[in-house]
Amino acid sequence: MMIEAKGIEKSFGSLKVLKGIDFCADRSEVVSIMGASGAGKSTLLHILGTLSSPDSGSLSIDGTDVSGLGSKTLSEFRNRKIGFVFQFHHLLPEFTSLENVMIPALIAGRSAKEAKAAALRLLDDLGLSERTGHKPSELSGGEQQRVAIARALVNNPAVLYADEPSGNLDSRTKAELHRLFFSLRDKYGQTIVIVTHDPELAAMCDRSLFMKDGLFVRE
Repeated sequence: MMIEAKGIEKSFGSLKVLKGIDFCADRSEVVSIMGASGAGKSTLLHILGTLSSPDSGSLSIDGTDVSGLGSKTLSEFRNRKIGFVFQFHHLLPEFTSLENVMIPALIAGRSAKEAKAAALRLLDDLGLSERTGHKPSELSGGEQQRVAIARALVNNPAVLYADEPSGNLDSRTKAELHRLFFSLRDKYGQTIVIVTHDPELAAMCDRSLFMKDGLFVRE
C-alpha cells in the first residue's frame, strides 16, 4: 500500500471538516476524489500531502508513518517522496521553465548538472523541449501547467497529488492534460490522487471516490 490514512479528523474552529476519513491507494494507482465545494476534498489532500496536520488519525506513505516525523524530517520527506500540482501553477515568474523545474531538485541537494539533466528530460517528455528558456508569461495556460507537472515530478516522487489540475484550462487543453496523467503513471509508476470536479477525468481513473460533509459516501 502506497498511502494509508485512518481515522483522519480535522476541524477549523467549531467547524468539523473531516469526520474520520479512511483512505488508501496502491502503488501506481490513479484515484480521483469528487464532491461539492466545501465537502473537505482539498483539506484531505493537504493532509495526505503532509502540508497540514490532522487533529487525529494516522497517515503512512510508502511505508513511513509520517505523523511521527519532526518538521525538518517531514519537509525532507515531502521534497523527496511527494509532488504537487495545483489548479494555479504557482510557477516563479522571474525564472525560466527549466529553472522552475530544477528548483525542487536543487533543494533536495542534487548537483546543478544532475538537476538540469532531470529537468530537461521531463520537459522533453512533456513536449516542452522548445520552451525551456521561456518564462511563465511567455507560455500558454496548458504549457504552464505542464511545466508545473514537470516540477512536481523532478525528484521522482512516489506520490503525485493534483488539486483541480485542469480547473482553469479550455476543453481541448484539459483533455490533453488528463491523458498526460495516465501516460506519466505508465512511464514513471507514480501513485496519483486527483481532486476534481470533472466527471470525465474521474471516469478515466482506476477508482473514483465521492466526498460529502467530510466523509466518503456512495453517490
